[in-house]
Amino acid sequence: MRRKNQDNKVAYAFILPWIIGFLCFTLFPIIFMVQQSLTNRKLNGVSKFIGLTNYKNMFRSSVFWNSLRVTIFFTIVMVVVTTIWAIIMALLLNSKQRFNGIFQFCYFLPSVVPTVALAYAFRTIFGKNAGLLNNILSMFAGRNIEVNWLYQQNTIYFVVFFITLFTYSTGQMMLIFRSGLSDVPKELYEASNLDGATFIQKFFHITLPMISPLILFNAVSGCVSALNGSFALLYPLTSENGDPNGSTQVLSLLIYKEAFSNMKVGYACALSVILFLVAAVFGGLIFAISKKTVYYED
Repeated sequence: MRRKNQDNKVAYAFILPWIIGFLCFTLFPIIFMVQQSLTNRKLNGVSKFIGLTNYKNMFRSSVFWNSLRVTIFFTIVMVVVTTIWAIIMALLLNSKQRFNGIFQFCYFLPSVVPTVALAYAFRTIFGKNAGLLNNILSMFAGRNIEVNWLYQQNTIYFVVFFITLFTYSTGQMMLIFRSGLSDVPKELYEASNLDGATFIQKFFHITLPMISPLILFNAVSGCVSALNGSFALLYPLTSENGDPNGSTQVLSLLIYKEAFSNMKVGYACALSVILFLVAAVFGGLIFAISKKTVYYED
């Protein structure tokens, strides 16, 4: 009994730094955020308790509802696009071809670049007047082309979701899928070859079920990345207003605008509470869907 108690004390001593970090840097900020959302706190620190007034004003605001719709749309499409692209890249890398290692290195290289720097680099590519893409299109078309890729509603989403293919989240997904594909039992593919299965049949009936736990993990991490990491990507591209006309103003951009431009810290905290709830709902839906779609061997 004494030996068991001693082992428990040692175990608690090892996890104590994590517990302290969780209490100080996760639980306390969440509680403080909820508390400040009930005040009219300004950026200069002046605050007064106002109850649910921030939430009432929020639900009456058309800007908030637009931002919520954009956040949900951006999160769903980003998770779907990046996950599918990561699977395709992993399948290409899993095939036994020469220079696969070089291709993997070259594709993953932009992923280690800070998101802000990556966004500014693509901003120069998709610029209107001196953008690289417009210059290339002008060479092939034989005339001057000046498409305002970042400030037109029919092109901005194409640009944003194209850039997400080169972010750290997508590169990480690709490496995880690449590792999972190499662990799929070869006997299953050999048996399917004897039955005359096509590549598409093998992919949907063998590959996808075997890597479905990894799809679940990447979907959850991609969802969190889309909700929390969208600011670093969208702010350099479309500013805090989510141009054009709020088409890309996700909640993280609106929170920044209200806190640091309008100096409404209390209102920004209320928006942060809603963003936290949106993340929780997305996580719950993904895990609910996974109960019927994720395959575990045991």
